Amino acid sequence: MNSKYYIAVITAFTIWGFFSVVLKSLDAFSAFDILSYRTLGSLGIMLFVSLFLRPKTLKSTISTFKGLGTSVKKRIIVVNILSGLFLALNWYIYIYVMNNVSVSATSLAYLICPILTMVLAYLILKEKLFKLQWVAVILSGTACLLLSLGNITDLFYSMIIALSYALYLVLQRKNHEIDRFLVLTFQVFFAVLFLLPFIVTYDSPNEKTPFFYGMLALIAVVFTIIPMYLNIYALKGLNSAVVGVFIYLNPLINFGFAIFYFKEKVSLLEGVCYLLILISIFVFNFSVIKNRINRKRAVHI
Repeated sequence: MNSKYYIAVITAFTIWGFFSVVLKSLDAFSAFDILSYRTLGSLGIMLFVSLFLRPKTLKSTISTFKGLGTSVKKRIIVVNILSGLFLALNWYIYIYVMNNVSVSATSLAYLICPILTMVLAYLILKEKLFKLQWVAVILSGTACLLLSLGNITDLFYSMIIALSYALYLVLQRKNHEIDRFLVLTFQVFFAVLFLLPFIVTYDSPNEKTPFFYGMLALIAVVFTIIPMYLNIYALKGLNSAVVGVFIYLNPLINFGFAIFYFKEKVSLLEGVCYLLILISIFVFNFSVIKNRINRKRAVHI
């Protein structure tokens, strides 16, 4: 079993699960302020690391890229431009929905995302799903539908957010020829290019403080660069569907914080839905673990 890839993906989405605590400390600032400084700060740090701390890797990667066939080069360029586009769309729409629709719609998006990722991986990449994994998809899908009852608008916006990130994840399975950190740097660079017209024309209502800049540096490194790198690293050894299902760790941790840390009231229906999602994670990965154990036994026999 590729334990290092599982550790990477679990760590990535666990880190993102704690993001709400940090964002809560910045509730005096607009969501777009956080988004713009997050993306620009992340890109600045990643360019510094790539150019000054990893120059040998950069030269080696450029040399590797030059040695690839024309069709492979085109695929890498297209995949990373599209990845940047889907990242930009995901971040921008997430902020728009957070500000103009509802917070619950953004939470629902990351409950829907794993289902879309699994289905898209099956349809586009032809990744196989075991029967038990389809049961997990149905369980989690049922939970999401129950959570969206009476909130069709929330469901619509949640689907857009979820689809943009699911497509990003699926694309990464076709993106493994060059260094993963440089891949991520290029993607964030393209995301900034797509967001730049909005960033330049945005008139911020907030005066920035040293606390704001300090927290944004923390967000750029701990809640953007590290988990995103771990995410695309995990996709090097795991199927998109397997990585996708671990997205549930994020809303599950948020759900725990909502109850035990922020003391928010949770309905019985919400509790049942999150329990169904937790069961679906266990069911989905049980079939993967069981299959690998059976393969090992067959080899030893």
